[in-house]
Amino acid sequence: MSNPPIEIETGPNPTATVLLMHGLGADGNDFVPIANELDLSSVGPVRFVFPNAPVIPVTINGGYRMPAWYDILGADLAKREDEAGLRRSQETLEVLIANEKARGIPASRIVIAGFSQGCAMAFMTGLRHPERLAGIVGLSGYLPLADLTAAERHPANQQTPIFQAHGQRDGVVVIARAIQGRDTLKALGYDLEWHEYPMEHSVCMEEIADLNRFLVRVLG
Repeated sequence: MSNPPIEIETGPNPTATVLLMHGLGADGNDFVPIANELDLSSVGPVRFVFPNAPVIPVTINGGYRMPAWYDILGADLAKREDEAGLRRSQETLEVLIANEKARGIPASRIVIAGFSQGCAMAFMTGLRHPERLAGIVGLSGYLPLADLTAAERHPANQQTPIFQAHGQRDGVVVIARAIQGRDTLKALGYDLEWHEYPMEHSVCMEEIADLNRFLVRVLG
């Protein structure tokens, strides 16, 4: 990562962690305001960890260097995926999960979440993690390396609840792409909670309220 993660704790001695990844071109500060809208007081002190993606050339943007979890090779997100970049960032996120465990937060009290590219990384990492996580959250993104998910997923997270949400008017990651991932995960037997909202590639207050309820449920 280019910079260390941003961390916010809602109280001393956190008993749970929400690891939340930003989207392409953003940084760890991007979702701090969203976290501040959440009320998780009923589950005890929570540590929010907002990692910063590395700054790399992004092919679809003419090779311009920007924060990205992996390269975007073309408009068709499924046909040409940066598998090496996805796996490198997966390793980075596994280190952050291990760090939370070293600080006393068990995997079963960790939620991995993300928006857009961060959503792809939440799915990429959470479905393959070798210990049961509290939850996986995917916002306005898609399932990466979808054809490899069945073979690479870890049984430890087969029963982990998944929250997936998307904007009906999203022109960056079209909702059909998200629905494909949703249907793939449901066909594999995952407990997936789906939400869609009349918005573009963004976040809305109704979504935050639904996410709040999900987090209280999986961390309660």
